[in-house]
Amino acid sequence: MSGLVDFPPHTWLQGLQALFALAIGHALADFPLQGEFLAMCKNRRHLIRLKDANLPPSMWISCMAAHCLIHAGMVWIVTGSALLGAVELVIHWALDVAKCEGKTDFSVDQCLHVVCKIMYVIAGMAHLVG
Repeated sequence: MSGLVDFPPHTWLQGLQALFALAIGHALADFPLQGEFLAMCKNRRHLIRLKDANLPPSMWISCMAAHCLIHAGMVWIVTGSALLGAVELVIHWALDVAKCEGKTDFSVDQCLHVVCKIMYVIAGMAHLVG
């Protein structure tokens, strides 16, 4: 499958274009495509504090999975690499769980997500993925 950008990038300009597309995909997946429901319900600690019978704490796993799959899909669509999409699924899950558990904050979380996108482009340019 071919992605939205030339991937793996062969020039620095293509690398920057890929990074820009990945950043746009991240912004779409983390804000309008996540929505308030997933943002609230992917957080186990928040659901425990709510004590709402309609929102049991166990649902965090499904909500986190849905959110991370959206991100994985964005990476796959942009790069055309199912492998990078799978990597994004796992890493995004770990980073968001750390944030939801209070181990990091919003700013650190967002910076780490951008670092991941940079690493995907570097891995592509180094022909480690493609």
